[in-house]
Amino acid sequence: MDEIARYNIARWQALTQANALFTRPFLHLDVASARARIDPDGWLCELSGKTVLCLAGGGGQQSACFALLGAAVTVVDLSEEQLQKDRQAAAQYQFNIQTHQGDMRDLSFLDADAFDIVWQPYSINFVPDARQVFGQVARVLRRDGVYRFNCANPFVVGLTERDWNGEGYTLKQPYLEGVEITYPDSAWVYQSGETIPNPHEYRHTLSTLINGLVEQGFVIRHVSDSTDFTSDPNATPGTWEHFTSIAPPWLTIWATYRPE
Repeated sequence: MDEIARYNIARWQALTQANALFTRPFLHLDVASARARIDPDGWLCELSGKTVLCLAGGGGQQSACFALLGAAVTVVDLSEEQLQKDRQAAAQYQFNIQTHQGDMRDLSFLDADAFDIVWQPYSINFVPDARQVFGQVARVLRRDGVYRFNCANPFVVGLTERDWNGEGYTLKQPYLEGVEITYPDSAWVYQSGETIPNPHEYRHTLSTLINGLVEQGFVIRHVSDSTDFTSDPNATPGTWEHFTSIAPPWLTIWATYRPE
């Protein structure tokens, strides 16, 4: 285990203790709401009997959705505290899931060609080499399998609503692959007053993301820069709602594994 993994484990332990947004398991879902959360635009097929890997995706959120829709779910996450939330959700709904404490950069403990879907929420920016993760995903994903991941918008990673300068949001970090970026969490992540280590993230340029996928045999199906949060260009400058209307913070990429 390297220093990157140790830092992320400590941070997520603190986040779960603070009841941060992404550490709260979904305990009141039904089939319709589960489908709406993971597939509002209809990109996924029938999930009954499909094998799904929630990669660096502990917290009892996505695993609960997929299991309710009939998938066989495996969760891999560095954080034992986050994996416990998946077990809590599984107990709530009385389904079985597999949980493994592990690093997205090394999935050698999983069988090759084992999954129909790899679903990765926001996490790939916590490691410096996205290509390394893509290679691991390609090994465990079946041909024609779906890889869906969420990541920072490469052009604005590290920028937050706090960077309002009276006229706009000031970019200050160099646009270089693998540059480490540290910034304070936004207020919505957890209640104020908690002492949580700032995220340590790494910029992955758009060319690295696109070319890295292509090199591993992925065909890109869809890219979205929309946000799950309310964006409002008429909101007060310096608020999250105004910031996201100017600088979309995330990308979601859907790809299919076709190694030929």
